[in-house]
Amino acid sequence: MKQLVLDLGAEPAQSLDTFQVGENAELAHLMHLFAERASREHFAYLWGDTGAGKTHLLQALAASPASRYIAFDAPKADFVHAPAITLYLLDDCHLLSKQRQIDAFALFNQIREHGAYMVCTGPVPPALLGVREDLRTRMGWGLVYQIKGLSDDQKIEALTHAAEARGLTLSASVLPYLLSHFKRDMRSLSTMLDALDQYSLETQRPVTLPLLRDLLLQENLPLEPKE
Repeated sequence: MKQLVLDLGAEPAQSLDTFQVGENAELAHLMHLFAERASREHFAYLWGDTGAGKTHLLQALAASPASRYIAFDAPKADFVHAPAITLYLLDDCHLLSKQRQIDAFALFNQIREHGAYMVCTGPVPPALLGVREDLRTRMGWGLVYQIKGLSDDQKIEALTHAAEARGLTLSASVLPYLLSHFKRDMRSLSTMLDALDQYSLETQRPVTLPLLRDLLLQENLPLEPKE
């Protein structure tokens, strides 16, 4: 049996419709307004834990016309305003180098001057970011939202719907066990669901707890509950 390599760092194509809303209904509505350039506010800053969905939302917005996704380590050219771009999406602001902080500061000013839009992300509110004071101020210019993570019940519900959509039947113990013995962010959980589907097809076995344990062992993934 060949080993299934789980690429837990890969980012699949994202959309606003596949964002698991949970307690973030107001934020999800705002992101649709930004995608349509219909928001009265031109700046937004999103913060939350790793795996909460920050990059998901930015990459989903990047699929809208005239948008530019900007990683923290993007080249200087990406931090320069372009007339054809009306929405800028700056990810992982806490990782910006000193030079890119200067470039981001200039970009904020250019965006405001030209009436464009910008959404930024980070792990903490702007006031707590370890960046230049003037850049922190600009990140707080508009709306600031904390992305609230899904509860365990909401994660199970979302994963159950995803499994049903692909015709995959899960035994009742699979998802609770997975939440207790694996990474808990939705990206990793969704990747594991894909792997379970593939492993089930290859082994011609139903998706039960023994199958999940076999896959975790095969991939050398932890079997102990996470703190």
